[in-house]
Amino acid sequence: MTHHLSRPETNDKTDLYLSLLPQTEALIRGEEDLIANMANLTALLKETFQYLWIGFYLVKGNELVLGPFQGPVACTRIAYGKGVCGKSWEKEEIIIVPDVNQFPGHIVCSTESQSEIVVPGIHHGKVKFVLDMDSRKLDEFDDTDAHYLPMMIEYILQHSKS
Repeated sequence: MTHHLSRPETNDKTDLYLSLLPQTEALIRGEEDLIANMANLTALLKETFQYLWIGFYLVKGNELVLGPFQGPVACTRIAYGKGVCGKSWEKEEIIIVPDVNQFPGHIVCSTESQSEIVVPGIHHGKVKFVLDMDSRKLDEFDDTDAHYLPMMIEYILQHSKS
C-alpha cells in the first residue's frame, strides 16, 4: 500500500501534529509489526519536522537497544537510567531537554544535537521502548510535542504485536 505524506502549508506545530495524527493511524492500521510501525512513524516525523534525529530505542534486558531511526549514525546501546533516554525509561515519563549541554550525564551521540525530547512507550505498566527526538536548535521541544507524541506512540502500542 502506498502512502503520501500530506503536510499542511504551515509551520504551526499544533496544526502539523493534527495533520499527522490521522496519517499515523492510517499508516499503522492493519500492520501488526512493531518495527515496521516504528520505522514508518520515524519517517513521518522526520519528513514533517526535519529534526536532526528521530528514532526508537527498545528495552532489551537492562539496556535500550537502537531500533528504527532517521538521521545520522546513533548510539547503539544505552544503560538503564543513563542519558536522557535512560532517565525517561527509569522515570517512566517524558523528558524535555531545552539544552542537552546542561543535562547531567547527557550521552553525546551527535555534537549537532542541541535539544531533545524522549517519550516512553508504556504497555501493561512497563516501558517497552522510548521515542527519542533531537534538534539542531536549542529549546525546540515543548508541551505541544509532549501532548501529541504520546498519541502517536499509543497507535503503535495498540496495533503492534511486540
